[in-house]
Amino acid sequence: MKPYQHVLIEECDEPLVPLPLGEFAVVTPHPYVALGAPYGDLSPYWVRQSVAIALHQAQQTLQTQHPGWQLQIFDAYRPLAVQQFMVDYTAQELAQQQGLNLAQISDAERQALMAQVYQFWALPSPNPKTPPPHSTGAAIDLSLVDETGQPIDMGSPIDEVSARSHPDHFQHQMDAYSQQVHRHRVLLRQAMKAAGFEQHPNEWWHFSLGDQMWGWLKAKSTGQAAIARYGSMVPED
Repeated sequence: MKPYQHVLIEECDEPLVPLPLGEFAVVTPHPYVALGAPYGDLSPYWVRQSVAIALHQAQQTLQTQHPGWQLQIFDAYRPLAVQQFMVDYTAQELAQQQGLNLAQISDAERQALMAQVYQFWALPSPNPKTPPPHSTGAAIDLSLVDETGQPIDMGSPIDEVSARSHPDHFQHQMDAYSQQVHRHRVLLRQAMKAAGFEQHPNEWWHFSLGDQMWGWLKAKSTGQAAIARYGSMVPED
């Protein structure tokens, strides 16, 4: 178990709602849908109602500094089947990069490979006490675009399994490019935190509000009891 998965969930039964996509930029086609991830009739652009409101607030904060810039939504709600699909896909991609055959590797090699995967992907657990963050509707992956709709350079692509994904990876690199990238990441973080979100420690793009990770991070910074208000959920028809 990851540390945040020990946080108690007191489900508030707030509904999942579709994001107003006219308000935010989105990545199209949706990257996991394009790979064949099994969303069925569900949308990857759903979040809990309070999360949608907070995203609106974050974008307003962003635009006070950069008028016309937008949050670009990469991914939000994921059914457990999609989480499993992406864990399997990432493991296969990493194995190929490392010259490994998943069908033939040893138990030790498999454990080492999956440790890399689970550094960036949550276990697709059906246990209601340990839901993947994205399956709660409280976690969102996102980036920035400028007033022309062009992506802002954040230094590494979303979902990259490397040290470059850590939020402050470029902070102490003094070249002009690294410092610019770091400023972009700080800009995103400041806008999101002003709206109540917490940032994943290993991923510059991942923020949450109300799930176990959010509760764990809030408790670390405030010393208060860690409680989450959102668990796994399937949207109503």
